Amino acid sequence: MTTYSFETFWQWLMRHPNCILRAGSPDAVLYDDDDLHWHFAADGPVLYVQVIRGKRLLGELGIDAERVSYVEWIGEEPAGEHMFELISEMPEQRVASYFFVVSHLLEDEEPPPHERAVH
Repeated sequence: MTTYSFETFWQWLMRHPNCILRAGSPDAVLYDDDDLHWHFAADGPVLYVQVIRGKRLLGELGIDAERVSYVEWIGEEPAGEHMFELISEMPEQRVASYFFVVSHLLEDEEPPPHERAVH
């Protein structure tokens, strides 16, 4: 299994919202669909992943970033989907607090070239 820092994973995920197929926790799962889109928000240390249809919020996953120790790529599922678990390590246990299933692996990307904005 491959591990990533939470910061690395989160920055990559925010650049690939259309690649999220589902996201969740042990208590709830949000699923993607053709007429839905994913949105990211933050409120202090809590990061939000939201599923939106038009202007209507359909579901939201709140992630306490301070409790995520690292992210682990679990592997490729039969349908070519890739699962990542956000791991919280505590002295007495290791817990997969959240998960994301995406359509491709996290790969190293070259930063986009700096271009001047035209308004």
